[in-house]
Amino acid sequence: MKITDTQQAILELIAERIEAEGMPPSQAEIARAFGFSSVRAAQYHLEALEASGAIERVPGRARGIRLLKPVLPPQSELALPANDDTLQLPVLGQVAAGLPIGADIGSDQVVLMDRALFSPAPDYLLKVKGDSMIDEGIFEGDLIGVHRTREARSGQIVVARVDDAVTVKLLKIGKDRIRLLPRNPDYAPIEVQPDQEFAIEGLYCGLVRPNR
Repeated sequence: MKITDTQQAILELIAERIEAEGMPPSQAEIARAFGFSSVRAAQYHLEALEASGAIERVPGRARGIRLLKPVLPPQSELALPANDDTLQLPVLGQVAAGLPIGADIGSDQVVLMDRALFSPAPDYLLKVKGDSMIDEGIFEGDLIGVHRTREARSGQIVVARVDDAVTVKLLKIGKDRIRLLPRNPDYAPIEVQPDQEFAIEGLYCGLVRPNR
């Protein structure tokens, strides 16, 4: 059973932690390290790794993970020679450039990217779904870099969470309301209601357009 690039990266993290600390990371630590929105996403990838025969999980133990095979990093399709000018970035799912959508439960890709493509340096990539940001040059299928932060200024492009949905939009903060504006006249602004949960997940900091 073939594992995804994210699962390979999780394997590498497990191996590093066992070597450095003598114990594997917990599911919560894996979720934090990869920016997953819930521990369930980490559990999903661990279940896939166990099904592939890469690890064994010990029931009833928070850190009950055993490596069953040597961990060798794969060659990425988009890999560049690793140096100070490159970033290793996980693709953590999809983000809506349209109506908000639920975030994917993790990624299937880790890529090396040129640091010069982004400002500030991103922590992860998201694949764009929809066309509401085309006037900013953001198209469906693009991989956008996201700098993880909870703070943003009005007028910045952000990745925001509204309830359980995630979207990329232009942030506008008024005296008594927050709006998320599309950059396509075919779409209406999203006005955050007082009873909705709202959070900034990160700042947009550049994109890569994969070959199609």
